[in-house]
This record gives sequence, structure tokens and C-alpha cells, in this order.
Amino acid sequence: MVVHDEGDNINLSDSDATLMIIQQSVLNLWETVNNLTRLRPKRLKNFYATIFGSARIQPDTLAYDDVRRLARDLSTMGCRIVTGGGPGLMQAANEGAIQGAPDDRDGSIGIRIQLPFEQSANAFVGQVYTHRTFFTRLHHFILMSDAFIVVPGGIGTALETFMVWQLLQVRKLYGVPLIMIGPMWEELVEWAKKYMVDVPAPLANDVDLTIPRCVSTVDEALMIVRERYLAWQTEGGRTAKGV
Repeated sequence: MVVHDEGDNINLSDSDATLMIIQQSVLNLWETVNNLTRLRPKRLKNFYATIFGSARIQPDTLAYDDVRRLARDLSTMGCRIVTGGGPGLMQAANEGAIQGAPDDRDGSIGIRIQLPFEQSANAFVGQVYTHRTFFTRLHHFILMSDAFIVVPGGIGTALETFMVWQLLQVRKLYGVPLIMIGPMWEELVEWAKKYMVDVPAPLANDVDLTIPRCVSTVDEALMIVRERYLAWQTEGGRTAKGV
């Protein structure tokens, strides 16, 4: 094994040493990013509610109309709406955000991911951020949001949901509600209870399964967010906390 001092120059023809330099540099970049994300503003002006949901559900369906109404009422309440910026229920949420606060297009936010088969952000997004990786995109959702609402969705929605759930479980994120609307998510929590808790060698604690707040309707979700929003106002806005 050849050992190089940090001050040594590396010839590009030395592929092993070159790869080592690249790997070390990437790891150092992540350390820099991790350190920078410790910085938080003393107070954020707005309350941000993120809605995770399917890109496949079309307008003029019950699910689309429900999510649009949810976002509209949240926006009217004073919340800014954050989505993945794409079609389907993301578009429904951004559309509702514009309906609720037509003079504040910046209150309708899309955090997108570059994919070869997706087009630009939906027409109702006022602010758009585009990420090259799912890792940075997920972290952006976490840093921005004061509440998470999960509506019907597929694998991408499940990924986003489990990320939030896990961070709340280990208290890298706290004081932020995770609300799941509909039977598919209630049954997911029941599945987790059956296979992770109600087993001879538990894989999770009972309290972990109380983190998601499963509700049946948009109106129940609105009540939970309103409660959190009023508390946020009383606290004087969000201070530095979480991941």
C-alpha cells in the first residue's frame, strides 16, 4: 500500500490516489454542508405547510378537489404551501395556495427534482427550487417546513413520509406535526404496529407509532395545523431547532 502525505502532489495517472482524493473531497464537502445547516435564522416570517402527494391523480377528481381545498384554507389561514412542484396532487395544493392568497404567489412553493421524464413546475408554483439529488431535496423540505401533511401517494410520497417520521422518532426534528390523511396511511401505521411492535422481538416502540397523526378528512387535518399555527404565532415564530 502506498501512503501519500496530504502535501504530496498526485499524478492523474495514479488512478487509486486520484480516486482517494476525490472521495476525501466529497466527504469534506458533506461535512461543510452539515456544518452550514446548523445555522438558523432567529425567526422566520412565515409558517410553511408541506403537502406530500401523488403526481398521478388528475384534476376533477375527489382527491384533487380535497387537496386543493386543504391548501386553499391553509393559505387563507396564513400558511405558505410547499409541494414537490409537479402535477397531480402537488398541482392541486399549489392551485389551492394561489386561490387562498392570490396576491402572494411566493406563498406557493415547489421543491423539484431533476428527472428525465418530468417537465417544468406546475403553473401554480410561484417560487421554484430545483435539486439534482433526492438527498438535498428531502433536506430542503425538512429545513423549510413547520407542518407535514400526507395525502394519497405512491413510492415517492412514502419516501418523503418515512424520512419525516424517522427524524421525528430520533428527535432530529421536533415540534412539527406529521399528519396522514386517509385509510392507506392509517393501514400503514397498523401494518407497522403488527410487524414492528406486536412481535416477540420488537423493532420499534409503541410511542414511535403515535408520531403520525392519522385522520380521515381534510377538515381534521386543518384543525391540527390550525392548532400548531396558533402555537407558532404565540411562540413568536419558528426559532432554531430540528435537524
